[in-house]
Amino acid sequence: MLLSLYEGGQMPLFRRIPKRGFNNKQFARRFEIVNVSALERFEDGSQVGVEQLSEAGLVLGARSRVKILGDGELTKRLQVAAHKFSKAAEEKIVGCGGTATRVGAEERKGRRKQA
Repeated sequence: MLLSLYEGGQMPLFRRIPKRGFNNKQFARRFEIVNVSALERFEDGSQVGVEQLSEAGLVLGARSRVKILGDGELTKRLQVAAHKFSKAAEEKIVGCGGTATRVGAEERKGRRKQA
C-alpha cells in the first residue's frame, strides 16, 4: 500500500494543523540506572555514593542523578547513597544488612514559588 501525502492543490493536512503545545523534554529529570548486581564489585562494608559509582565507571559523572534498580543479587553489606531507589533494590540492600540513603531530597524543598 502506497501512502500519498499529496492532496492536489489543497493545503496539506500537516500544514493545516496548528503546531502548539507543551514539550516536557527540557524540564524532565533524567536518571542514570545502576542495577544491584553492579554493586557487587565494591568491598563488603564500604560506602557507595555517586562519586564511587563514577570512579567505577557505572555512571558518567559525579553530577549525575542515579537510580538504583533491583535487577540481580547482592551478597555484600553496603551503605549505598543515591537519588532514587526502586522498592526491590531497597529491600535487597537492607536485606543484606546495608543501608539505602537518598541524597538530594533537600534540593526539591522550597523550589516552588510562593503565591
